[in-house]
Amino acid sequence: MNSITLRTLARDLLPAVLELDQLCFGGLWTPEGYQRELDSPNSELLAIVTQETVIGYGCFWAILEEAHITIVAVHPNHQRQGFGHLLLYALLVRARQRGMERATLEVRISNQSALSLYEKYGFKVAGTRKKYYTDTDEDALILWRSGLQSVEFATLLNIWEDQISDRLKQHQWILKNLSELNSPNFSNLDFSLRIQ
Repeated sequence: MNSITLRTLARDLLPAVLELDQLCFGGLWTPEGYQRELDSPNSELLAIVTQETVIGYGCFWAILEEAHITIVAVHPNHQRQGFGHLLLYALLVRARQRGMERATLEVRISNQSALSLYEKYGFKVAGTRKKYYTDTDEDALILWRSGLQSVEFATLLNIWEDQISDRLKQHQWILKNLSELNSPNFSNLDFSLRIQ
């Protein structure tokens, strides 16, 4: 089994994230943009790390009662192994812990694999942003997921955790040194995603 950690993004991982950003998005955010996110109390950035290599990361902005998911990225060599599920799940866990009532995001209308992922986690189409992606003038679908504070959502999170763990194990990955997600030392720890 190969071990991975899920941790909050910190400055030491920024070079690897910039490299992954370039690979996945062609340079979506600048180093200064990532630094602003790291410095903002309204941003939540999580990274999947193996042997000090970032293989995936995600971000949301806390805006009032809404978690606006801005990025979910997985290295092309590690896609279809459960890491996108893990990132989205962890972002939703953190949003719930921060008291967010709902989550929203935009996704390319042609990105069927991402749409399938988001639909599995209960996101619904709420609208369209015309020509949102300037590189191709492609439309974006606006997706919403409400009820993050509900008992039903907590139950779903526990079910999803088991599914994600099983999928990672099928691909020879395991989260190591499990600890509490909301630990004050979260940035240096792996965590169990189990909702209490």
